[in-house]
Amino acid sequence: MSESPDVTVARRILFVCMGNVCRSPTVYGVFRDRLCAAGLLGEFDLDSAGTHGYHTGTAPDERSQAAARRRGFDISDLRARVVEVEDFAFYDLIFAMDDDNLEWLQAAAPEEHRHKLHLLLEFATGQAGRIVPDPYYGGPVGFERVLDIAEEASDALLLRLTKKAGPKDGPA
Repeated sequence: MSESPDVTVARRILFVCMGNVCRSPTVYGVFRDRLCAAGLLGEFDLDSAGTHGYHTGTAPDERSQAAARRRGFDISDLRARVVEVEDFAFYDLIFAMDDDNLEWLQAAAPEEHRHKLHLLLEFATGQAGRIVPDPYYGGPVGFERVLDIAEEASDALLLRLTKKAGPKDGPA
């Protein structure tokens, strides 16, 4: 995992999974909520995308939406899209949910932007090898697990991105 020297300046963040209907929109929704609660939403530009276009234009999986709603997160406004070449230049950080998505991103990204690519959990929590498991073909427990992970990662990511901010701007 490579890392930019000062991640506290990263304000454009893209979350990526395969179809962009379960994991990446869930993480996006939880992180958006955390930013809103911290009064920082306007300082960030967030999006989610997929490595494959299976669901382009559709709302997140109904099971993801239902699980998110039960915890107070609304992701119904999101629509699936595919990662575009312009994303690599625009976003400061691009987070893959698993190794396959990271490998796809590494192959697609121009070399000068590959340093922006990370596994979400390695970057946010420092736990090497941890992935956000895909709940698409499983039962309700998988969607709850993704939310558990999204909450943990969002808390850690917010802390990491704001750790050098002053007391007025966020956690020290």
